[in-house]
Amino acid sequence: MKFLGQVWLDTEKSSRVSEEEWAEVTQECIVSDDRWRDSGHLLSALALYEPERAVTLRVRNGAVGATDGPFAEIKEHLGGFVVIEAGDMEEAKAIVSTFPILKYASIEIRPAYSIKDGR
Repeated sequence: MKFLGQVWLDTEKSSRVSEEEWAEVTQECIVSDDRWRDSGHLLSALALYEPERAVTLRVRNGAVGATDGPFAEIKEHLGGFVVIEAGDMEEAKAIVSTFPILKYASIEIRPAYSIKDGR
């Protein structure tokens, strides 16, 4: 089974983390990602830029419109994601519980599937 892990950062707290701390946890994450990738469990992992760099698309009255950045102040923001392969939710939780970014974030784990292949 595939699982999506969404990395949620507390916007205010993460803005107070020093560059040195981020560099340290980034190195820890690289080592962890490499280990899980080598074991065949980690399929993809990407960090996301801050919400201010986002663009949201919507269809209104038949036309696509774009809005820059977030709509309001947000307490948490999506900071990245991982896609892992695990036998079940318990294994997915065991894998994600070792991710170093948990020091600074919460990670929502959700079963995932290909819409082409169905459930």
